[in-house]
This record gives sequence, structure tokens and C-alpha cells, in this order.
Amino acid sequence: MAGVALTDRQRLDWLRLIRSESVGPRTFRALMNRFGGAAAALEALPDLARQSGRTLRLCTPAEAEREFAALQHQGGRLIALGEAAYPKPLQAIDSAPPLLAVIGAADALLRPCVALVGSRNASAAGQKFTARLARDLGEAGFVVVSGLARGIDTAAHEASLGTGTIAVLAGGLDEVYPPQNEPLFRRLLESGAGISEMPMGWAPRGRDFPRRNRLVSGLSLGTVVVEAARKSGSLITARFANEQGRQVFAVPGSPLDPRAEGGNHLIREGATLCAEAAHVIEALLPLVEFEQWPGGGGAVMRDGAGEAPPQALWDELDLPGITPAPKTELPAETAWQDKAWQDKALPSETSDQGINLLDLLGAAPISIDDLVRASGRSARDVSRELLELELSGTVLRQPGGLLTRLMP
Repeated sequence: MAGVALTDRQRLDWLRLIRSESVGPRTFRALMNRFGGAAAALEALPDLARQSGRTLRLCTPAEAEREFAALQHQGGRLIALGEAAYPKPLQAIDSAPPLLAVIGAADALLRPCVALVGSRNASAAGQKFTARLARDLGEAGFVVVSGLARGIDTAAHEASLGTGTIAVLAGGLDEVYPPQNEPLFRRLLESGAGISEMPMGWAPRGRDFPRRNRLVSGLSLGTVVVEAARKSGSLITARFANEQGRQVFAVPGSPLDPRAEGGNHLIREGATLCAEAAHVIEALLPLVEFEQWPGGGGAVMRDGAGEAPPQALWDELDLPGITPAPKTELPAETAWQDKAWQDKALPSETSDQGINLLDLLGAAPISIDDLVRASGRSARDVSRELLELELSGTVLRQPGGLLTRLMP
């Protein structure tokens, strides 16, 4: 599909095809290869489905036009796979979305990107390190990519507002999750971009986040995991990056902190240890200088890194006479396997005012000033709670006033 320049009519046909029932990136590509265009594929799809004993609901022209108009009303546009504005690293993956909804400074998609991902319940030290990493990467010319979640994602986006950052949404571009990051999303659009493969108005559900994660890694030349539990969404992103032939970096942490288990595991499996931005820049700069955008395959970590992949990301058609494109699959032994959970709407996350100080503390020493900033609470409230935690023997105040959590 290289060298594509779609007309408005063709763009609507592409949108209709990818929004039709049981058509994901895999089926879309197979249909386009067989029929040569979206309009012909739409015409043939009902008969093909009947041959498989199925009936499918096709996206109507009116539905596609409404989505197109809603995106334009928000100041966004649809970029097609193969068009000049479509990011080359993402185009190289097997499950590249045929259409990307983009809002903001779309030229950020064409700059070299690095993904920063990690725990939603990140420690204050983890957030501080992420911010420093994001600033240094931005100053070196990289755009920071993340998923707009709380914790590490938020710290990465906030620190790179001045140099450019891309937020990849699991829902539509008008369905920011968590809702309290809506102001951050609007701010990052000034020099960066928001992207999604989902329709406008689509509220994210559980199964949409692994799909989102493959785009975070696919946009990026490398993925850095800052803090992650042993079984977490961040390790799903790392696995996708590995399968896509991208470099995986991990920040080491205390073996006493559960939030460090995922990163330490990745390092054991062959990920590059990251203790500063220079470790990332030195590894990726040759790719930027020679414009070598890695494609799918060529895993750089052992096969056991991340999780085993028993599930496909989409319920797609296996149509007669069509050779399917490769599947992208979900890791095993995670909550994504639960079908009821996959289709469940997500609960509202608590506001920053509800952050527990204990969640922000870990084995790495942190100052009270950094703790106040990370918690979003007043210095008086933080000092009062810290005193109670010290008296209970949960928190240790070290020389110089630095604080650490006493891990069980």
C-alpha cells in the first residue's frame, strides 16, 4: 500500500471497511490484497461471509460520514496506511491500523519517537526519573510516546510538553481516559499529537488497551519500561516492541519493590539496562542518522520475555480463498484473557487528591518536596501523614531528610 494518496471518497470507503463487523487490520489487508480496493471489498464481503455461514453488518456510508465529520469538528483527520503523513515505523508492523485518527501537530508523527511506559501506581522516585528521562530525550530530538495513563505515562507527557509528545488513546479521540488527564491531553496537542484507531465516541474497554499498547511500541524506535509489576500492561507493550524488532530498555529497581519486578525481569531476558537517557540515545541514534526504521520480527530479547501469546487482538474473519495476514496476539496469564473483563466498561479512576502517600514511596529515597509535587497535596497534609507513617514503622526518614518505604 506504499505511495497511497486517497481521495475523500476512497477514505470513506476505507473507513467503512475497517468499521464493518469482524474486520480488523488483518482482514482489511487480506481483502485489499484480493480485491484491489475498499469499495470492491465492501461489495464482495457479504457473499464471502455467506460462504462461511455468516452474516455481517457493514458500516453504512452515513455512519462513516458522521464519524468523519465528528473528527473534523474536533480538528482531527484520518491518515491512511501508506500516505506520506503515516508514521513509517508504525507502517512496518504486521497489524498497522489502516486508518489513524490524528489531532494536534501531526508532524510529530514523522519525527523519531521513544516510548516511555510504566506503572499507573508509580512511586514518586519513578515519576521523577521518568520526567528527567523524557526531558533529556526531548532535548536530544526524540518525541516521547505514551498512553496518557496515570503515573509513569502522565510524568512522561508532562515533562515533554515543550519538545513534543504523542498520546495514544485506547478509545476515541473524544474519550480521554482517565478523565482527569483531559487538560493534559489538550496541552500536549500544542506541540504534539493524539492518535487513535478507534471511532469517535468509543469509550475504552479492557481489551482496547493491549491494542493501544501495540501502537505505542509500533510508533517508537525503542520502548523504555520504568516501573512495572511482573504481570502488567507495560510488559505487554515490551513484548509487542520485541516482536516488532524494536529495542526494549528497562530501568532496574529494588528487588524488594513489586513495581521493579517487571523491569528487572526484562533485563534478565535481554532488555538493555537504562539508568539515564544517554543509554537510549546511544542505542537509537544510528537508526535515526541512517533513517533505518525497524520492521516486524527480529526479536531482540529471548522468546520468554513478556508473556506467552495465546489470544488474538481481534475477532476477525477467516474468509475462504483469502490468505490471512499474521495475527498479533495477547500475552497469557493476564486479565486480558477474561472475556467478560475485555468487554467491560472501565471504572472512573480516582483523582490525584486521593493518592495515598504510601503508594508513592518505595525503596529508592525521595525528598519531601518531590513527594509533595507527585501527590498534588499540600506540604502540611503530606508532613502530617508522613509523621503517622514514621510512627507506625512503615516509613524511614534517612539522613538529609530523604524518605524510604520499609518493604515487607
